[in-house]
Amino acid sequence: MKVVIVGGVAGGATAAARLRRLNEEAEIIILERTGYVSYANCGLPYYIGGTIQDKGALTLQTPESFRARFNIDVRVKNEVLSVQPEEHTVTVRRLEDGSEYTETYDKLILSPGAKAIRPPLPGIDLEGIFTLRTVEDTFRIRNFLERERPQSAVVVGGGFIGLEMAENLIHAGVRTTMIQLDDQVLLPLDKDLAGEVHAYLRGQGLDLRLSTAVTGFRRRGGKLETLIGEEAPVAADLVILAIGVAPESDLARRAGLTLGQKGAIVVDAHMRTSHPDIYAVGDAVELTHAVTGQKSLVALAGLANRQGRVAADHICGLTQGYAGAQGSSILKLFGMTAAATGLNERAAKAAGVAYDKAVTYSASHATYYPGAQNMSIKTLFDPATGRILGAQIVGFDGVDKRIDVMATAIRAGLTAQQLTELDLAYAPPYSSAKDPVNMAGYVIENLRSGLVEQHHWDQVAGLPDDGSVILLDVRTPDEVKQQGLLRPDAVHIPLDELRQRLGELDPAKKIYVNCFSGLRSYLACRILSQKGFRCSNLAGGWRFWSYAATDRIHDATPTHPCGIPTERGGCGK
Repeated sequence: MKVVIVGGVAGGATAAARLRRLNEEAEIIILERTGYVSYANCGLPYYIGGTIQDKGALTLQTPESFRARFNIDVRVKNEVLSVQPEEHTVTVRRLEDGSEYTETYDKLILSPGAKAIRPPLPGIDLEGIFTLRTVEDTFRIRNFLERERPQSAVVVGGGFIGLEMAENLIHAGVRTTMIQLDDQVLLPLDKDLAGEVHAYLRGQGLDLRLSTAVTGFRRRGGKLETLIGEEAPVAADLVILAIGVAPESDLARRAGLTLGQKGAIVVDAHMRTSHPDIYAVGDAVELTHAVTGQKSLVALAGLANRQGRVAADHICGLTQGYAGAQGSSILKLFGMTAAATGLNERAAKAAGVAYDKAVTYSASHATYYPGAQNMSIKTLFDPATGRILGAQIVGFDGVDKRIDVMATAIRAGLTAQQLTELDLAYAPPYSSAKDPVNMAGYVIENLRSGLVEQHHWDQVAGLPDDGSVILLDVRTPDEVKQQGLLRPDAVHIPLDELRQRLGELDPAKKIYVNCFSGLRSYLACRILSQKGFRCSNLAGGWRFWSYAATDRIHDATPTHPCGIPTERGGCGK
Protein backbone atom coordinates (compact mmCIF):
# COMPACT_ATOMS: atom_id res chain seq x y z
CA MET A 1 0.00 0.00 0.00
CA LYS A 2 1.25 3.45 -0.96
CA VAL A 3 -0.08 6.50 0.87
CA VAL A 4 0.71 10.05 -0.21
CA ILE A 5 0.07 12.87 2.27
CA VAL A 6 -0.22 16.46 1.08
CA GLY A 7 0.88 18.73 3.93
CA GLY A 8 3.18 17.79 6.79
CA VAL A 9 2.13 19.87 9.76
CA ALA A 10 -0.32 18.76 12.51
CA GLY A 11 -2.81 16.53 10.69
CA GLY A 12 -0.49 15.24 7.99
CA ALA A 13 2.42 14.45 10.28
CA THR A 14 0.17 12.69 12.78
CA ALA A 15 -1.44 10.62 10.03
CA ALA A 16 1.95 9.58 8.71
CA ALA A 17 3.28 8.49 12.10
CA ARG A 18 0.07 6.59 12.91
CA LEU A 19 0.14 4.84 9.53
CA ARG A 20 3.63 3.61 10.17
CA ARG A 21 2.74 2.33 13.64
CA LEU A 22 -0.11 0.36 12.11
CA ASN A 23 1.60 -0.82 8.93
CA GLU A 24 5.36 -1.35 8.81
CA GLU A 25 5.30 -2.28 5.10
CA ALA A 26 3.35 0.69 3.70
CA GLU A 27 5.13 3.21 1.48
CA ILE A 28 4.42 6.62 2.99
CA ILE A 29 5.30 9.93 1.32
CA ILE A 30 4.74 13.42 2.75
CA LEU A 31 4.73 16.29 0.24
CA GLU A 32 5.15 19.66 2.00
CA ARG A 33 5.17 22.99 0.17
CA THR A 34 7.20 24.85 2.81
CA GLY A 35 10.67 24.01 4.04
CA TYR A 36 9.50 22.54 7.35
CA VAL A 37 7.34 19.69 8.62
CA SER A 38 5.75 18.89 11.95
CA TYR A 39 6.31 22.37 13.33
CA ALA A 40 4.68 24.00 16.34
CA ASN A 41 2.40 26.46 14.55
CA CYS A 42 0.92 27.70 17.83
CA GLY A 43 4.36 28.56 19.17
CA LEU A 44 5.38 30.87 16.32
CA PRO A 45 4.41 34.18 17.99
CA TYR A 46 6.47 33.28 21.06
CA TYR A 47 9.63 32.90 18.97
CA ILE A 48 9.02 36.32 17.47
CA GLY A 49 8.64 37.85 20.94
CA GLY A 50 11.69 36.06 22.32
CA THR A 51 9.94 33.80 24.83
CA ILE A 52 11.17 30.87 22.73
CA GLN A 53 14.82 31.55 21.94
CA ASP A 54 15.83 28.45 19.97
CA LYS A 55 14.34 28.34 16.49
CA GLY A 56 15.04 24.61 16.42
CA ALA A 57 12.47 24.15 19.19
CA LEU A 58 9.71 25.08 16.73
CA THR A 59 10.19 21.93 14.64
CA LEU A 60 9.13 18.68 16.30
CA GLN A 61 10.48 16.53 13.48
CA THR A 62 12.70 17.00 10.43
CA PRO A 63 12.71 15.08 7.14
CA GLU A 64 15.79 13.25 8.41
CA SER A 65 14.23 12.31 11.77
CA PHE A 66 11.05 11.13 10.04
CA ARG A 67 13.13 8.89 7.81
CA ALA A 68 15.24 7.55 10.67
CA ARG A 69 12.45 6.84 13.11
CA PHE A 70 9.45 6.08 10.89
CA ASN A 71 10.97 5.23 7.46
CA ILE A 72 8.79 7.94 5.91
CA ASP A 73 9.82 9.80 2.75
CA VAL A 74 9.38 13.50 3.56
CA ARG A 75 9.83 15.90 0.65
CA VAL A 76 9.87 19.56 1.66
CA LYS A 77 9.58 22.36 -0.90
CA ASN A 78 7.48 20.03 -3.01
CA GLU A 79 4.16 21.63 -3.98
CA VAL A 80 1.27 19.49 -5.20
CA LEU A 81 -0.21 21.25 -8.21
CA SER A 82 -3.12 18.93 -8.97
CA VAL A 83 -4.81 15.68 -8.06
CA GLN A 84 -6.14 13.21 -10.64
CA PRO A 85 -8.55 11.06 -8.58
CA GLU A 86 -9.39 8.55 -11.30
CA GLU A 87 -5.74 8.00 -12.19
CA HIS A 88 -4.71 7.97 -8.52
CA THR A 89 -1.90 10.42 -9.21
CA VAL A 90 -0.73 13.83 -8.08
CA THR A 91 1.34 16.32 -10.04
CA VAL A 92 4.17 17.84 -7.99
CA ARG A 93 6.53 20.77 -8.52
CA ARG A 94 9.97 20.89 -6.91
CA LEU A 95 10.12 24.50 -5.78
CA GLU A 96 13.92 24.63 -5.69
CA ASP A 97 14.33 24.07 -9.44
CA GLY A 98 10.78 24.31 -10.87
CA SER A 99 10.79 20.77 -12.27
CA GLU A 100 7.59 18.72 -12.15
CA TYR A 101 6.84 15.02 -11.71
CA THR A 102 3.90 12.66 -11.19
CA GLU A 103 3.46 10.55 -8.06
CA THR A 104 1.06 7.64 -7.81
CA TYR A 105 -0.90 6.63 -4.71
CA ASP A 106 -3.30 4.02 -3.42
CA LYS A 107 -4.64 6.35 -0.73
CA LEU A 108 -4.28 10.12 -0.56
CA ILE A 109 -4.58 12.29 2.55
CA LEU A 110 -5.04 16.02 2.04
CA SER A 111 -3.81 18.14 4.95
CA PRO A 112 -3.32 21.54 3.30
CA GLY A 113 -4.37 23.59 6.33
CA ALA A 114 -5.68 27.12 6.00
CA LYS A 115 -4.26 30.26 4.47
CA ALA A 116 -4.00 33.67 6.08
CA ILE A 117 -6.55 36.09 4.65
CA ARG A 118 -5.07 39.05 2.72
CA PRO A 119 -7.97 41.21 1.55
CA PRO A 120 -7.43 43.21 -1.68
CA LEU A 121 -6.94 46.53 0.13
CA PRO A 122 -4.91 49.41 -1.32
CA GLY A 123 -1.28 49.07 -0.27
CA ILE A 124 -1.67 45.51 1.05
CA ASP A 125 1.61 44.44 -0.60
CA LEU A 126 3.78 47.21 0.85
CA GLU A 127 7.03 46.17 2.51
CA GLY A 128 6.62 45.83 6.25
CA ILE A 129 3.16 44.20 6.13
CA PHE A 130 3.30 40.59 7.32
CA THR A 131 1.05 37.60 7.89
CA LEU A 132 1.96 34.77 10.26
CA ARG A 133 1.18 31.22 9.23
CA THR A 134 4.41 29.33 8.51
CA VAL A 135 7.90 29.02 9.97
CA GLU A 136 9.17 31.12 7.06
CA ASP A 137 6.70 33.88 8.01
CA THR A 138 8.04 33.72 11.56
CA PHE A 139 11.66 34.12 10.51
CA ARG A 140 10.77 37.04 8.23
CA ILE A 141 9.07 38.91 11.08
CA ARG A 142 11.80 38.07 13.62
CA ASN A 143 14.51 39.19 11.16
CA PHE A 144 12.63 42.43 10.53
CA LEU A 145 12.45 43.12 14.27
CA GLU A 146 16.15 42.45 14.75
CA ARG A 147 17.21 44.42 11.67
CA GLU A 148 14.89 47.45 11.80
CA ARG A 149 14.32 47.73 15.58
CA PRO A 150 10.74 49.02 15.11
CA GLN A 151 9.27 51.22 17.82
CA SER A 152 5.61 50.80 16.85
CA ALA A 153 3.33 48.22 15.25
CA VAL A 154 -0.26 47.76 14.14
CA VAL A 155 -1.95 44.38 14.48
CA VAL A 156 -5.06 43.99 12.34
CA GLY A 157 -7.39 41.40 13.86
CA GLY A 158 -8.15 40.33 17.42
CA GLY A 159 -8.20 36.55 17.16
CA PHE A 160 -5.70 34.07 18.59
CA ILE A 161 -2.73 34.98 16.37
CA GLY A 162 -3.42 38.72 16.56
CA LEU A 163 -3.60 38.74 20.35
CA GLU A 164 -0.53 36.56 20.76
CA MET A 165 1.38 38.78 18.38
CA ALA A 166 0.28 41.92 20.23
CA GLU A 167 1.45 40.45 23.54
CA ASN A 168 4.81 39.42 22.13
CA LEU A 169 5.39 42.74 20.38
CA ILE A 170 4.70 44.60 23.62
CA HIS A 171 7.07 42.24 25.46
CA ALA A 172 9.68 43.14 22.81
CA GLY A 173 9.21 46.83 23.63
CA VAL A 174 7.16 47.69 20.54
CA ARG A 175 4.27 50.13 21.06
CA THR A 176 1.30 48.27 19.63
CA THR A 177 -2.15 49.22 18.30
CA MET A 178 -4.75 46.55 17.60
CA ILE A 179 -7.52 47.28 15.10
CA GLN A 180 -10.51 44.94 15.20
CA LEU A 181 -13.52 45.08 12.87
CA ASP A 182 -15.84 43.41 15.38
CA ASP A 183 -16.94 45.05 18.63
CA GLN A 184 -14.86 42.56 20.63
CA VAL A 185 -11.70 40.46 20.45
CA LEU A 186 -11.57 36.70 20.84
CA LEU A 187 -14.86 35.61 19.26
CA PRO A 188 -15.09 32.27 21.13
CA LEU A 189 -16.07 34.47 24.08
CA ASP A 190 -19.33 36.39 24.27
CA LYS A 191 -19.00 40.15 24.19
CA ASP A 192 -19.89 40.59 27.86
CA LEU A 193 -17.07 38.34 29.07
CA ALA A 194 -14.72 39.79 26.45
CA GLY A 195 -15.22 43.17 28.14
CA GLU A 196 -12.94 42.01 30.96
CA VAL A 197 -10.31 41.01 28.40
CA HIS A 198 -10.54 44.42 26.72
CA ALA A 199 -10.02 46.20 30.01
CA TYR A 200 -7.05 44.01 30.90
CA LEU A 201 -5.37 44.43 27.50
CA ARG A 202 -5.67 48.20 27.71
CA GLY A 203 -4.22 48.04 31.19
CA GLN A 204 -1.20 46.24 29.70
CA GLY A 205 -0.58 49.10 27.29
CA LEU A 206 -2.35 47.86 24.15
CA ASP A 207 -4.08 50.60 22.13
CA LEU A 208 -7.24 48.62 21.32
CA ARG A 209 -9.56 49.98 18.60
CA LEU A 210 -12.82 48.03 18.32
CA SER A 211 -15.56 48.30 15.66
CA THR A 212 -12.97 49.81 13.34
CA ALA A 213 -12.51 48.88 9.68
CA VAL A 214 -9.15 49.06 7.92
CA THR A 215 -9.56 50.55 4.44
CA GLY A 216 -5.99 50.41 3.19
CA PHE A 217 -2.31 51.14 3.77
CA ARG A 218 0.17 53.71 2.54
CA ARG A 219 3.76 54.71 3.21
CA ARG A 220 4.34 58.29 4.29
CA GLY A 221 7.27 59.95 6.04
CA GLY A 222 9.10 56.69 6.57
CA LYS A 223 6.11 55.11 8.32
CA LEU A 224 3.44 52.61 7.31
CA GLU A 225 0.04 54.22 7.76
CA THR A 226 -3.00 52.04 8.38
CA LEU A 227 -6.06 53.81 6.98
CA ILE A 228 -9.29 53.57 8.97
CA GLY A 229 -11.94 55.41 7.03
CA GLU A 230 -12.55 59.01 8.07
CA GLU A 231 -10.42 58.69 11.21
CA ALA A 232 -6.77 59.72 11.37
CA PRO A 233 -4.51 56.93 10.07
CA VAL A 234 -2.36 54.97 12.50
CA ALA A 235 1.35 55.32 11.71
CA ALA A 236 3.68 52.46 12.62
CA ASP A 237 6.90 50.72 11.61
CA LEU A 238 5.29 47.39 10.75
CA VAL A 239 1.86 45.82 10.32
CA ILE A 240 0.78 42.29 11.22
CA LEU A 241 -2.29 41.04 9.35
CA ALA A 242 -4.18 38.57 11.56
CA ILE A 243 -7.61 38.94 10.04
CA GLY A 244 -8.31 35.23 10.01
CA VAL A 245 -7.82 32.15 7.87
CA ALA A 246 -9.68 30.44 5.05
CA PRO A 247 -9.61 26.72 4.19
CA GLU A 248 -6.85 25.92 1.68
CA SER A 249 -9.16 23.84 -0.49
CA ASP A 250 -8.26 24.90 -4.04
CA LEU A 251 -6.55 21.57 -4.70
CA ALA A 252 -9.68 19.67 -3.61
CA ARG A 253 -11.95 21.92 -5.64
CA ARG A 254 -9.91 21.43 -8.82
CA ALA A 255 -9.97 17.66 -8.19
CA GLY A 256 -13.77 17.73 -8.15
CA LEU A 257 -14.18 16.88 -4.46
CA THR A 258 -17.33 18.05 -2.70
CA LEU A 259 -16.93 21.29 -0.75
CA GLY A 260 -19.14 22.67 2.02
CA GLN A 261 -19.44 25.96 3.87
CA LYS A 262 -16.77 28.57 3.14
CA GLY A 263 -15.22 26.14 0.66
CA ALA A 264 -14.18 23.60 3.29
CA ILE A 265 -13.75 19.98 2.20
CA VAL A 266 -16.70 17.72 3.04
CA VAL A 267 -15.67 14.53 4.85
CA ASP A 268 -17.45 11.65 6.57
CA ALA A 269 -16.84 10.33 10.07
CA HIS A 270 -13.70 8.53 8.84
CA MET A 271 -12.34 11.71 7.20
CA ARG A 272 -13.07 10.37 3.71
CA THR A 273 -13.92 12.92 1.04
CA SER A 274 -16.42 12.38 -1.76
CA HIS A 275 -13.80 10.16 -3.42
CA PRO A 276 -13.35 6.91 -1.44
CA ASP A 277 -9.54 6.83 -1.76
CA ILE A 278 -8.99 10.46 -0.78
CA TYR A 279 -9.09 11.63 2.84
CA ALA A 280 -8.82 15.15 4.24
CA VAL A 281 -7.90 16.40 7.70
CA GLY A 282 -7.13 19.63 9.54
CA ASP A 283 -8.11 23.25 9.05
CA ALA A 284 -9.38 22.70 5.50
CA VAL A 285 -12.22 20.31 6.39
CA GLU A 286 -15.83 20.82 7.43
CA LEU A 287 -16.66 19.31 10.83
CA THR A 288 -19.74 18.28 12.75
CA HIS A 289 -20.20 20.29 15.93
CA ALA A 290 -20.38 17.92 18.89
CA VAL A 291 -23.06 19.94 20.69
CA THR A 292 -25.40 21.01 17.88
CA GLY A 293 -24.75 18.27 15.30
CA GLN A 294 -24.51 20.99 12.66
CA LYS A 295 -21.66 21.57 10.22
CA SER A 296 -18.96 24.02 11.29
CA LEU A 297 -15.36 25.10 10.78
CA VAL A 298 -12.92 24.84 13.69
CA ALA A 299 -9.23 25.48 12.99
CA LEU A 300 -7.39 24.07 16.00
CA ALA A 301 -4.25 21.92 16.15
CA GLY A 302 -5.64 19.35 18.57
CA LEU A 303 -8.52 18.58 16.22
CA ALA A 304 -6.20 18.20 13.24
CA ASN A 305 -4.09 15.69 15.17
CA ARG A 306 -7.11 13.58 16.07
CA GLN A 307 -8.42 13.69 12.51
CA GLY A 308 -5.06 12.54 11.15
CA ARG A 309 -5.18 9.55 13.47
CA VAL A 310 -8.76 8.70 12.43
CA ALA A 311 -7.87 8.83 8.72
CA ALA A 312 -4.83 6.60 9.25
CA ASP A 313 -6.88 4.13 11.28
CA HIS A 314 -9.51 3.82 8.55
CA ILE A 315 -6.92 3.35 5.83
CA CYS A 316 -5.50 0.49 7.91
CA GLY A 317 -8.88 -1.16 8.44
CA LEU A 318 -9.85 0.19 11.87
CA THR A 319 -13.40 1.53 12.17
CA GLN A 320 -13.07 4.30 14.76
CA GLY A 321 -14.78 7.49 13.56
CA TYR A 322 -14.33 11.17 14.37
CA ALA A 323 -16.88 12.25 16.97
CA GLY A 324 -17.00 15.94 16.09
CA ALA A 325 -15.56 19.08 17.61
CA GLN A 326 -16.72 21.44 20.33
CA GLY A 327 -14.01 24.05 19.80
CA SER A 328 -12.23 23.91 23.15
CA SER A 329 -9.62 26.67 23.15
CA ILE A 330 -7.39 28.56 25.55
CA LEU A 331 -5.18 31.60 25.23
CA LYS A 332 -2.54 33.27 27.39
CA LEU A 333 -2.73 37.08 27.41
CA PHE A 334 0.15 38.45 29.48
CA GLY A 335 -0.85 37.13 32.93
CA MET A 336 -4.48 36.47 32.01
CA THR A 337 -5.97 33.29 30.60
CA ALA A 338 -9.11 33.17 28.46
CA ALA A 339 -10.73 29.86 27.51
CA ALA A 340 -13.93 28.53 25.96
CA THR A 341 -15.58 25.25 25.03
CA GLY A 342 -18.89 24.28 23.46
CA LEU A 343 -21.45 26.91 22.53
CA ASN A 344 -21.38 30.61 23.27
CA GLU A 345 -24.54 32.70 22.96
CA ARG A 346 -23.83 33.70 19.37
CA ALA A 347 -23.39 30.08 18.29
CA ALA A 348 -26.44 28.89 20.25
CA LYS A 349 -28.66 31.51 18.60
CA ALA A 350 -27.29 30.72 15.14
CA ALA A 351 -27.98 27.01 15.69
CA GLY A 352 -31.46 27.62 17.11
CA VAL A 353 -30.52 25.98 20.43
CA ALA A 354 -32.57 26.97 23.48
CA TYR A 355 -30.32 28.03 26.34
CA ASP A 356 -30.03 29.94 29.58
CA LYS A 357 -26.83 31.18 31.22
CA ALA A 358 -25.21 31.59 34.61
CA VAL A 359 -22.29 33.82 35.59
CA THR A 360 -20.13 32.92 38.58
CA TYR A 361 -16.99 34.42 40.09
CA SER A 362 -14.88 31.88 41.95
CA ALA A 363 -11.42 31.77 43.50
CA SER A 364 -8.73 29.59 41.92
CA HIS A 365 -8.09 28.00 45.31
CA ALA A 366 -9.04 28.49 48.95
CA THR A 367 -9.02 32.23 49.65
CA TYR A 368 -7.26 31.80 52.97
CA TYR A 369 -4.28 30.21 51.21
CA PRO A 370 -1.99 32.90 49.71
CA GLY A 371 -2.23 33.76 46.05
CA ALA A 372 -5.88 32.98 45.31
CA GLN A 373 -7.17 34.75 42.21
CA ASN A 374 -10.73 34.82 40.98
CA MET A 375 -12.05 33.72 37.62
CA SER A 376 -15.19 34.75 35.76
CA ILE A 377 -17.13 31.72 34.52
CA LYS A 378 -20.05 31.93 32.11
CA THR A 379 -21.92 28.67 31.63
CA LEU A 380 -24.64 28.00 29.05
CA PHE A 381 -27.15 25.27 29.76
CA ASP A 382 -30.36 23.76 28.44
CA PRO A 383 -33.15 25.25 30.58
CA ALA A 384 -35.32 22.14 30.15
CA THR A 385 -32.78 19.46 31.07
CA GLY A 386 -29.90 21.31 32.71
CA ARG A 387 -27.45 19.83 30.18
CA ILE A 388 -24.26 21.89 29.91
CA LEU A 389 -23.91 23.44 26.44
CA GLY A 390 -20.88 25.68 26.75
CA ALA A 391 -18.52 27.44 29.11
CA GLN A 392 -16.24 30.47 28.95
CA ILE A 393 -13.67 31.37 31.61
CA VAL A 394 -11.47 34.44 32.08
CA GLY A 395 -9.00 34.59 34.95
CA PHE A 396 -5.40 34.21 36.03
CA ASP A 397 -4.83 30.85 37.72
CA GLY A 398 -6.59 27.52 37.40
CA VAL A 399 -8.56 28.45 34.28
CA ASP A 400 -7.03 25.63 32.24
CA LYS A 401 -8.13 22.77 34.48
CA ARG A 402 -11.67 24.16 34.90
CA ILE A 403 -12.21 24.57 31.16
CA ASP A 404 -10.99 21.00 30.64
CA VAL A 405 -13.48 19.72 33.21
CA MET A 406 -16.23 21.68 31.48
CA ALA A 407 -15.16 20.34 28.08
CA THR A 408 -15.32 16.80 29.42
CA ALA A 409 -18.72 17.46 30.97
CA ILE A 410 -20.09 18.76 27.68
CA ARG A 411 -18.71 15.80 25.74
CA ALA A 412 -20.26 13.41 28.26
CA GLY A 413 -23.61 15.21 28.15
CA LEU A 414 -23.55 16.04 31.87
CA THR A 415 -26.17 18.23 33.50
CA ALA A 416 -25.72 20.99 36.06
CA GLN A 417 -26.86 18.58 38.76
CA GLN A 418 -24.05 16.24 37.76
CA LEU A 419 -21.56 19.12 37.90
CA THR A 420 -22.44 19.52 41.56
CA GLU A 421 -21.68 15.82 42.09
CA LEU A 422 -18.23 15.78 40.46
CA ASP A 423 -15.63 14.54 42.93
CA LEU A 424 -12.79 16.93 42.10
CA ALA A 425 -9.42 17.03 43.81
CA TYR A 426 -9.18 19.53 46.66
CA ALA A 427 -6.37 20.92 48.77
CA PRO A 428 -6.10 24.61 49.76
CA PRO A 429 -3.26 25.42 47.31
CA TYR A 430 -5.23 23.98 44.37
CA SER A 431 -8.95 24.47 44.83
CA SER A 432 -11.77 24.96 47.29
CA ALA A 433 -13.99 22.36 48.89
CA LYS A 434 -16.61 23.56 46.42
CA ASP A 435 -14.65 23.77 43.19
CA PRO A 436 -15.57 26.56 40.71
CA VAL A 437 -17.05 23.87 38.46
CA ASN A 438 -19.23 22.59 41.32
CA MET A 439 -20.27 26.18 42.06
CA ALA A 440 -21.43 26.71 38.47
CA GLY A 441 -23.61 23.61 38.83
CA TYR A 442 -25.06 24.83 42.15
CA VAL A 443 -25.98 28.22 40.69
CA ILE A 444 -27.64 26.68 37.65
CA GLU A 445 -29.63 24.28 39.82
CA ASN A 446 -30.79 27.19 42.01
CA LEU A 447 -32.04 28.93 38.86
CA ARG A 448 -33.73 25.85 37.43
CA SER A 449 -35.43 24.96 40.71
CA GLY A 450 -36.82 28.47 41.12
CA LEU A 451 -34.88 29.30 44.27
CA VAL A 452 -33.77 32.53 42.64
CA GLU A 453 -34.66 34.65 39.63
CA GLN A 454 -31.90 36.47 37.76
CA HIS A 455 -31.49 39.43 35.45
CA HIS A 456 -28.45 40.29 33.35
CA TRP A 457 -26.09 43.21 32.88
CA ASP A 458 -27.77 44.42 29.69
CA GLN A 459 -31.16 44.65 31.41
CA VAL A 460 -30.04 47.08 34.12
CA ALA A 461 -30.30 50.21 31.98
CA GLY A 462 -33.85 49.26 30.96
CA LEU A 463 -35.21 48.82 34.50
CA PRO A 464 -37.90 51.45 35.25
CA ASP A 465 -36.66 54.61 36.91
CA ASP A 466 -40.14 55.85 37.86
CA GLY A 467 -40.06 54.36 41.34
CA SER A 468 -42.11 51.29 40.40
CA VAL A 469 -39.18 48.95 41.19
CA ILE A 470 -36.35 49.00 43.72
CA LEU A 471 -32.67 48.59 42.86
CA LEU A 472 -31.05 47.25 46.02
CA ASP A 473 -27.28 47.16 46.54
CA VAL A 474 -26.10 44.90 49.39
CA ARG A 475 -22.35 45.56 49.21
CA THR A 476 -20.44 47.01 52.15
CA PRO A 477 -20.11 50.79 52.55
CA ASP A 478 -16.41 50.55 51.60
CA GLU A 479 -17.24 48.75 48.38
CA VAL A 480 -19.88 51.27 47.37
CA LYS A 481 -17.49 54.12 48.18
CA GLN A 482 -14.77 52.55 46.01
CA GLN A 483 -16.92 51.26 43.17
CA GLY A 484 -20.07 53.38 43.05
CA LEU A 485 -23.69 52.34 42.58
CA LEU A 486 -25.18 50.79 39.46
CA ARG A 487 -27.57 53.74 39.19
CA PRO A 488 -28.07 56.87 41.29
CA ASP A 489 -31.55 55.71 42.30
CA ALA A 490 -30.27 52.45 43.85
CA VAL A 491 -30.95 51.82 47.56
CA HIS A 492 -27.93 50.74 49.60
CA ILE A 493 -28.47 48.30 52.49
CA PRO A 494 -25.49 46.05 53.34
CA LEU A 495 -26.38 42.37 53.46
CA ASP A 496 -25.60 42.02 57.15
CA GLU A 497 -28.11 44.78 57.96
CA LEU A 498 -30.86 43.57 55.62
CA ARG A 499 -32.98 41.59 58.09
CA GLN A 500 -33.12 44.54 60.47
CA ARG A 501 -34.00 47.04 57.71
CA LEU A 502 -36.66 45.18 55.74
CA GLY A 503 -39.15 47.84 56.80
CA GLU A 504 -37.38 50.32 54.50
CA LEU A 505 -38.44 48.29 51.45
CA ASP A 506 -41.89 48.40 49.83
CA PRO A 507 -43.21 44.80 49.51
CA ALA A 508 -45.44 45.88 46.62
CA LYS A 509 -42.42 46.62 44.43
CA LYS A 510 -40.14 44.09 42.77
CA ILE A 511 -36.56 44.31 44.04
CA TYR A 512 -33.53 43.97 41.76
CA VAL A 513 -30.54 43.13 43.94
CA ASN A 514 -26.83 43.33 43.27
CA CYS A 515 -23.55 42.85 45.13
CA PHE A 516 -20.04 42.66 43.72
CA SER A 517 -20.09 39.12 42.31
CA GLY A 518 -23.66 37.82 42.66
CA LEU A 519 -23.09 35.70 45.78
CA ARG A 520 -24.26 38.02 48.55
CA SER A 521 -27.11 39.30 46.41
CA TYR A 522 -28.27 35.69 46.05
CA LEU A 523 -28.27 35.42 49.85
CA ALA A 524 -30.24 38.66 50.00
CA CYS A 525 -32.78 37.31 47.52
CA ARG A 526 -33.27 34.21 49.63
CA ILE A 527 -34.00 36.39 52.66
CA LEU A 528 -36.34 38.66 50.73
CA SER A 529 -38.18 35.85 48.95
CA GLN A 530 -38.94 34.09 52.22
CA LYS A 531 -40.22 37.35 53.66
CA GLY A 532 -42.71 37.77 50.82
CA PHE A 533 -40.78 40.12 48.52
CA ARG A 534 -40.43 39.59 44.77
CA CYS A 535 -36.72 39.56 43.99
CA SER A 536 -34.24 39.20 41.11
CA ASN A 537 -30.46 38.75 41.38
CA LEU A 538 -28.01 40.50 39.03
CA ALA A 539 -26.02 37.70 37.35
CA GLY A 540 -22.32 38.27 37.87
CA GLY A 541 -22.94 41.29 40.08
CA TRP A 542 -21.55 44.81 39.83
CA ARG A 543 -18.18 43.51 38.66
CA PHE A 544 -19.47 41.71 35.57
CA TRP A 545 -21.81 44.61 34.75
CA SER A 546 -18.94 47.10 35.01
CA TYR A 547 -16.85 45.29 32.39
CA ALA A 548 -19.74 44.50 30.06
CA ALA A 549 -21.50 47.87 30.21
CA THR A 550 -18.59 50.27 30.77
CA ASP A 551 -14.95 50.53 29.75
CA ARG A 552 -13.04 50.48 33.01
CA ILE A 553 -9.41 49.43 33.29
CA HIS A 554 -8.87 45.96 34.73
CA ASP A 555 -7.18 45.64 38.13
CA ALA A 556 -5.30 42.35 38.26
CA THR A 557 -4.80 42.54 42.03
CA PRO A 558 -5.95 39.24 43.61
CA THR A 559 -9.35 39.86 45.17
CA HIS A 560 -11.88 38.15 47.37
CA PRO A 561 -15.25 37.59 45.62
CA CYS A 562 -16.42 40.84 47.29
CA GLY A 563 -13.89 42.78 45.25
CA ILE A 564 -11.72 43.94 48.16
CA PRO A 565 -8.04 42.91 47.75
CA THR A 566 -7.23 39.67 49.56
CA GLU A 567 -4.20 41.19 51.26
CA ARG A 568 -6.69 43.43 53.07
CA GLY A 569 -8.75 40.44 54.10
CA GLY A 570 -11.64 40.89 51.67
CA CYS A 571 -15.02 41.57 53.19
CA GLY A 572 -14.84 38.52 55.42
CA LYS A 573 -17.71 36.82 53.56
